[in-house]
Amino acid sequence: MAYNRVMFTDCIIMAGGSGTRLWPASNSRCPKQFLEIPGGGTFFKSALERAFAVTEADGLVIIVTGMGHVPHVVKACAELPELQRKRIVVIPEPVGKNTAPAIACAATFIKKQAKHNKRSALVLTSDHIIGPLQDFAADAAAAAQLAVSDALVVFGIPPQRPETGFGYIEAGPPVSILDDRVGPGTRAALDAQAYKVTRFREKPDLATAQSFLAKGNFFWNSGMFAFNVDFMLSQFREHAPETIAPFEALPQPLPEHRETQQGVALLSRWPGLKEAYTAVAPISIDYAIAEKCPSVAMVASRFSWTDVGSWDEYAKILEQGKATANSASQSVFSAGSSNCFVDSDIPVALCGVEDLIVVVRSGADGKTPSVLICKKGESQQVKTIVEQIKKADRGDLL
Repeated sequence: MAYNRVMFTDCIIMAGGSGTRLWPASNSRCPKQFLEIPGGGTFFKSALERAFAVTEADGLVIIVTGMGHVPHVVKACAELPELQRKRIVVIPEPVGKNTAPAIACAATFIKKQAKHNKRSALVLTSDHIIGPLQDFAADAAAAAQLAVSDALVVFGIPPQRPETGFGYIEAGPPVSILDDRVGPGTRAALDAQAYKVTRFREKPDLATAQSFLAKGNFFWNSGMFAFNVDFMLSQFREHAPETIAPFEALPQPLPEHRETQQGVALLSRWPGLKEAYTAVAPISIDYAIAEKCPSVAMVASRFSWTDVGSWDEYAKILEQGKATANSASQSVFSAGSSNCFVDSDIPVALCGVEDLIVVVRSGADGKTPSVLICKKGESQQVKTIVEQIKKADRGDLL
């Protein structure tokens, strides 16, 4: 369903990464974006719904994902109505190089496919929980209006606490969203609050995060942004020419460069794509473009946004949504235990324990089992465990 008259011509969904903070449920075989969320479906399917809600009826939805994630992407997209499936193009990355090369590749593809020059794109993450959809669509419509004026538009999340795990956006003076050149939008879009971005700030320590919260003009960086495609390409050429050049050198994408799986188009035969990814260095879009762009605006979100970055957070969400195999499951047996969360694909018994998170999954190779036993409130240490696994050369577990 389209909620606003002002929409994007295209949408880019970033669906790479492995989401190791939710290991072992999230691994290279089934990364975080393909895990379940309350209400049915997965993080990724929710991102698909957002993409179609804010994109014009004939616009493209481009999904940039890792080669190993293609089966998950195809399975989710195959369940969509045929008219939506026909608008999807999946670009399998030969190797992950962070977000800037992914956006450079997708933006170049849009430009090479464009029937006209006035293309605008919204970049979505695929591993966050966002809602309600109508509020997100209203804020996206506001971003679409701002992007027309050759601005990189980001979405800032009003901070709820002095969070040290997120990057921040420092907001400057307000900017007007109304732009006669794009025609009338909905009242909800025009009522959004937007600001000029003063600068981006790295993940802070606690004292700095507390000062950000006290100042009142700092927002969490959601990782989503919008732009006019020609403007974004010009910013790449100016600030990161070594990232954009290999992609702009690729030939015009043709129908024979695609293959179809379950009615979903994969741009897996684009000549030179592998070489282009090999040539570029890994770098985030924030470092490559956003922090250097002279014209950045921010829409202050009215939608709710949750970056599920630990098992403590994910367990609460699943328990609240009743989407977990917890103590009510026949696969979990408990005696003298309390306040424990269990997510396992094999039976688990708990005796005389409390405040635990227990996760059991088959490994990245589909065979080797992995078990996480964690005290509630300590799940941020999973990151340390993942680093230990890497140092032990146990990639089969990741």
